[in-house]
Amino acid sequence: MEQNAKKVPSPSKGVLQSEDLYQYILETSVYPREPDFLKELRHVTASHPRAIWATAPDAGQLMAMLLKLVNAKKTIEIGVFTGYSLLLTALTIPEDGKIIAIDVNRETFEIGLPVIKKAGVVDKIDFIESEALPVLDQQLHNHGNEGSFDFAFVDADKVNYWNYHERLLKLLKVDGLVVYDNTLRRGFVAMPEALVPEHRKKDIELTIEFNKFLAADPRIQISHASLGDGIIICRRLY
Repeated sequence: MEQNAKKVPSPSKGVLQSEDLYQYILETSVYPREPDFLKELRHVTASHPRAIWATAPDAGQLMAMLLKLVNAKKTIEIGVFTGYSLLLTALTIPEDGKIIAIDVNRETFEIGLPVIKKAGVVDKIDFIESEALPVLDQQLHNHGNEGSFDFAFVDADKVNYWNYHERLLKLLKVDGLVVYDNTLRRGFVAMPEALVPEHRKKDIELTIEFNKFLAADPRIQISHASLGDGIIICRRLY
């Protein structure tokens, strides 16, 4: 367990109603297995005013297992922030593995870049500062890319999740995985509309519709996991 003196306060986005239970999971099963470089990056990120944007470490732990289960070597990430999930992926895939990492903000990526360099995995990463859709379209246009990716992680620009999904299903191999973050929205997706803050209503409505869309998509097998702020894991069936 992390010692109390070393704990860095950060906002929780877990959907578990008991904060004590969530901390139990983190301290018993997640933090003891968290690589030192990931722990360092998590602590660096904790002081950022938008630290809650970072991938939850319990969700990250499952992602690392999924990467290993599919023997991921070629991956794509949409939404990088300071790079927790990016570093996790780079540490997990083999030495000759590659990650296309897309984000509109290079400044936040550079917060975590010193830790990524220290971990010795920066050569696995192709960071592209851009909106994601043009990059995905270019990847589809490039010969040999369709059906060649093993894994994708999406954590940005929720309004475009539908558009990302259609392109990623073409880029992924059959049996490849795509993981979508923030699918439970701190539990707001299951709350009466009257309890949802006015400024969140449109986002929550989009998330609810996207979750329904994935549940009805015959091209994928899904699992909706209540880790972090909710993740949906999709496996391409054909």
